Amino acid sequence: MKKITIVFAFLMMSALIFAQGEAPLAKGEKQMNFGIGFGSGIPLYWGMDWAVHPDVTVGGVAAVNLQDFDWISLNAKGDYHWNRLIGIPSNWDFYAGAGLGFQIGFNGGSTGFDFDIHVGGRWYWSEKWGLNLEIGGGNGFGTTLGLTMKM
Repeated sequence: MKKITIVFAFLMMSALIFAQGEAPLAKGEKQMNFGIGFGSGIPLYWGMDWAVHPDVTVGGVAAVNLQDFDWISLNAKGDYHWNRLIGIPSNWDFYAGAGLGFQIGFNGGSTGFDFDIHVGGRWYWSEKWGLNLEIGGGNGFGTTLGLTMKM
């Protein structure tokens, strides 16, 4: 068992050293994300990402709480995409980033600043469409699950 573990570790290290991953978006490309969230209520979200570098996107997200309809949120976000660094193909996307924005409360909901850090991933089943999962922490909403459409 020990030999199998050593061989597996060696193969993984070799893959990382010689990694030639592909960026999911080229500089100047954009993608739209939409879906549902879980955490601070049940938000319905919509957002856009613009690639400013093969490894960096910036964008915005709007969300409304479907559970009680007591807040909407508008956030800016930035993400670093790890594909090229860790050597994964462009039909997969692994990223981490941060968001900053404002939540507007009504019907008893709270108003204030939103800040979050998040990690996420996408799997593109075609040249245009993908599945997106993101987990975040902060005072914004938590986990999101949705679709991504490259534009």
